[in-house]
Amino acid sequence: MKFITIALMLISTFLTFKHGWDAFQPAQPAQVKMMTDLGINASIVPYFGVLLLIIGVMLFFPQTFFISNLVNAILILLIMALSLRGGNIKMALIEIPFLTLPLVLIWLKYPIKF
Repeated sequence: MKFITIALMLISTFLTFKHGWDAFQPAQPAQVKMMTDLGINASIVPYFGVLLLIIGVMLFFPQTFFISNLVNAILILLIMALSLRGGNIKMALIEIPFLTLPLVLIWLKYPIKF
């Protein structure tokens, strides 16, 4: 069970860092359209990037493991809610597996006991 938890934690950390880093890269036309559909202003994106990078670091520490997964789940729910508000049901459905990842990690708890 520890190996599954560690693997899921590494996947979650990778995805969090990737999305955080992508927030600082020049936006592609498809990304700009997606953000416009969600109602997200381009000036807010770097703040999300910083938050995601902080969440990625917090995942490695047992004291902040729960809160980082909780904030990650809340951000995914925010994306789902914004896409439903914009009428993009497909995007909201695509986010469901990404929502389950932090919730499963919360259920499995931090894998390394000290």
